[in-house]
Amino acid sequence: MQSNFYAVLGRMKYINRWGLMRNTRNENLSEHCLDVAMIAHALVVIDCRKFGGNLNPEHAACLAMYHDASEIITGDMPTPVKYYNPEIRSAYAAAETAAEDKLISYLPDYMRGDIAPLISHDCDEYTVFIKAADKLSALAKCIEELKMGNREFADAERSTRAAVKAMKLPAADEFLDTFMQAYALTLDEQGKI
Repeated sequence: MQSNFYAVLGRMKYINRWGLMRNTRNENLSEHCLDVAMIAHALVVIDCRKFGGNLNPEHAACLAMYHDASEIITGDMPTPVKYYNPEIRSAYAAAETAAEDKLISYLPDYMRGDIAPLISHDCDEYTVFIKAADKLSALAKCIEELKMGNREFADAERSTRAAVKAMKLPAADEFLDTFMQAYALTLDEQGKI
């Protein structure tokens, strides 16, 4: 059986994010998912080592790699639109589920049991870490855009930082305190840390 699953996933690089914003550099879905995977991995490591958690960092990274896979089909819905009202959010959630089901249908049967839960995972103990990593990735993008003089991201930076803090997730707070400031530094400054 021929499968187009990974070829379709490879199209993540064509889905640009932040569609309503003027960007100094476009961010695509592939880049975003890699960032979220690395940050989710870090958050779970922090949680395990510093706060007594017991989740698997590698599993968090795998979940994060696929966390926006449905956007290959739906596109990236801008956050202000996605959350404008409950009807839009509900309709978009249904579209996401249908897109996830479509992606899963591309998998050979013998792989579905392993990959499908990564694409359409229900709320579980990892969800809060994936959501925090998603927000931290967005915050990093905002900081990088502001560093380039793009004030378009000023409000997004403030609201995203507040959203991370509002999560009251100790590992996310630790990531903010330990790693986030470096996103505003130049390459030379990062080398001096």
